[in-house]
Amino acid sequence: MFVTASGVDIDEMGYAMSRLEIESELFDGGNTVHEAGSSTRPGKPFRKVDDEISQLTNLRSGPNDRLHQLVPGKQQLPVSPVRMLAGRESNYSGKGRFSSADRCHMLSRYLPVNGPWLVDQTTSRAYVSQFSADGSLFVAGFQGSNIRIYNVDRGWKVQKNILAKSLRWTVTDTSLSPDQRYLVYTSMSPVAHIVNVGSSTTESFANVTEIHEGLDFSSNDRRYSFGIFSVKFSTDGRELVAGSSDDSIYVYDLEANKLSLRIMAHTADVNTVTFADESGNLIYSGSDDNLCKVWDRRCFVAKDKPAGVLVGHLEGITFLDSRGDGRYFISNGKDQTIKLWDIRKMSSDTSCNLGYRNFEWDYRWMDYPPQARDLKHPSDGSVATYKGHSVLRTLIRCYFSPEYSTGQKYIYTGSHDSRVYIYDVVTGAQVAVLKHHTSPVRDCSWHPHYPVLVSSSWDGDVVKWEFPGNGEAPVLANERRVRRQYYD
Repeated sequence: MFVTASGVDIDEMGYAMSRLEIESELFDGGNTVHEAGSSTRPGKPFRKVDDEISQLTNLRSGPNDRLHQLVPGKQQLPVSPVRMLAGRESNYSGKGRFSSADRCHMLSRYLPVNGPWLVDQTTSRAYVSQFSADGSLFVAGFQGSNIRIYNVDRGWKVQKNILAKSLRWTVTDTSLSPDQRYLVYTSMSPVAHIVNVGSSTTESFANVTEIHEGLDFSSNDRRYSFGIFSVKFSTDGRELVAGSSDDSIYVYDLEANKLSLRIMAHTADVNTVTFADESGNLIYSGSDDNLCKVWDRRCFVAKDKPAGVLVGHLEGITFLDSRGDGRYFISNGKDQTIKLWDIRKMSSDTSCNLGYRNFEWDYRWMDYPPQARDLKHPSDGSVATYKGHSVLRTLIRCYFSPEYSTGQKYIYTGSHDSRVYIYDVVTGAQVAVLKHHTSPVRDCSWHPHYPVLVSSSWDGDVVKWEFPGNGEAPVLANERRVRRQYYD
């Protein structure tokens, strides 16, 4: 058991294994950050990431070197807030303020591990949950046809409750436009729907109180149907990119209101797609064929030929998240790992990806075989691998932590074991494990500016974790047990 300086038992607060004790940096008396639990991971020791990503991460989240020259004291990291403030007052940066790296160095130590506090609770599985780009809105999508948009700045009040049209199985994905005026949602159907988020109508029933315009991705071919697993707006808001169950990537031109591109991208379901950066020229895709691919729309030698392939996962890819620099991204895999990739190391050969499983396994209803946990792809081209979470039953999602507040120093992910895991990008250590839910956590989202993280689960709970907390009482264990009777 670990107890904070304020005497609060971490297990009672619901966040075991946090490595960042919340009050230790308030004084500059040589105190260092305390650790709770173990930072070691199961399996073999972590192979440290290459020097370049380590340097890039440290440049974004480390203090200016001149701080040690101007402010006396021990040269140790992390630098305490007292020394950081003293350095700012002495204008060590020459700008009279903190740099973005200084800000990240201050904020990245304050992980959102307090709580949780209840945002919403339903009797339907939560599949999607994401903050808007500016953090003012939060979107949650549920299997029972509802998509709720919460106004974060107004006490998490429901701004719009959307009843999805023509839903098949579940809401598979949602995406807010960059100007936050429109939301597109998808299900196991070739038709996505777009809703006006900015309208005054709170209850948005398709074609009753509001129009949910259909966007047909089926290339006018009505002979077969497919589902859309993943959808993203481009940064200019003019296009959508989607990954589908017919092994394809689709690009939809919103201004022309028509499908502009279909790529026969993989040999199995395309579970996840995303734009690599703001240009919109590069697209990353991940599939159940175990491959991540890079597509450059500027130089298609052949329509269905990728710019490169990244090999290393032993099972299908559930989600991708780009670092936003057109170079690095992470992938969550059914082989129970997250991998960090550098697209400069991609190859054109996919034949080395075949024939490495010698056992029968289906992640939808089977546990991952123990004999497979220590296997490694002989042609693994990833920069680093992160283990500890569980990817079973559903397409679990992972992300880089926000650039503004952490310098993308961390990777965080949901997990089948009902927890949220936070890893250090450079060291691979599990810096926090958030415990509350009783069913798989499919999605989670870190506020772009503040130490607030929201997790959503198949248990129907949408909860927020904060640092240091909002003064309200967190959700207690006995309350959670009462609510679980909905799922008995």
